[in-house]
Order: sequence, then C-alpha cells, then structure tokens
Amino acid sequence: MKITVVTSNEHKAHEVARFFSGIAEVRHVPLEIPEFRDNDVGVIARAKAEFAWQALQEPVMVDDTGFFIHALKGFPGPYAAYVLDTIGMEGILRLLEGVEDRSAYFETAIGYADAAGTVRIFRGRVDGTVVGPRGTGGFGYDPIFEVEGRTLAERTADEKGAISHRGRALARLREYLASGA
Repeated sequence: MKITVVTSNEHKAHEVARFFSGIAEVRHVPLEIPEFRDNDVGVIARAKAEFAWQALQEPVMVDDTGFFIHALKGFPGPYAAYVLDTIGMEGILRLLEGVEDRSAYFETAIGYADAAGTVRIFRGRVDGTVVGPRGTGGFGYDPIFEVEGRTLAERTADEKGAISHRGRALARLREYLASGA
C-alpha cells in the first residue's frame, strides 16, 4: 500500500510515516495548499484534500488540526498554526495567566481522497490541560499540553502516537484502508 501525504510540515509527514511503518510506503509531497478557513477542522481537511487531489490526480492524505482552549472560548481553534507562529506558546500562556480552568483539546481531521477523488474524513481528539512548558520531544504545542500527568513533549514518539489526536485519526484511516474500501 502507498500513501501520499501532502503537507508543508515535515514533522507531520514524519509522524505519518512512523505510524504506517511496516504497513505502507509513505511519500511526502510538500505541496503548498491554500489556507482554507472554517471553524470545523473537518471542513478545512476536506477542502485541502480536494485541492491536493486536483493537483496530483492520485490518492492523497492531508490533515488539519485545531487546538481548542475552553477558557478562551475555543481559541486558537483551527488557527493553531498561525497563533503558534505569531504569539507562540508564551502568548498562549500569557492569555491564561490567572485562569484556573486550563482544560483544552486537540482535534485532527484527516482528509483522504481515493483514486477517484472521493474524500472521506477521519477525526481524532485528545483532551488535556495547558501547563507550563515541560519536555523536549515533539513539536508545536507539545511542551504545554498535558495528558494524564505528562506533556506530549515528555513522551516518546510512539507513546505520543498512541494517544494523540493525529494518532487516533490515523488509526481510523488505517482501519478504513485495511477494510479494502
């Protein structure tokens, strides 16, 4: 089985390759995809998959991820990458100074376009808490997102993959592909 992952984020491509290691050959295509906007990461993933399929005319996988902080009414939501690039983790932590409820979740929606261009969405979510930075692994918000007592950055790549939003969405995609659909 071959999977073409379309993303400009090398970290995501490596996570996908690690997840499918021994199961599928993963090819990374760093195609620039327009930044579609919606409050639902699934809608964004669908638009990205349609764009990537049109550009490559082959089965493709894309994803979109949101970081939703309850005390900030869901901010940054699907704009997590932009917020990380502009105000960073430090900015998020400043916004939460003095806030008791630091509950949050990550949601990933994977858009998979098959050979005919039909797009299916596979979602994964992980709930946790925003904390001060800890750990050296992972990328993005991993050092400030705690799940069951440890940040994602304090986990090995395999530990993170087993519980993460992206890992859960990838597991659903893997089940779908294994079903021969």
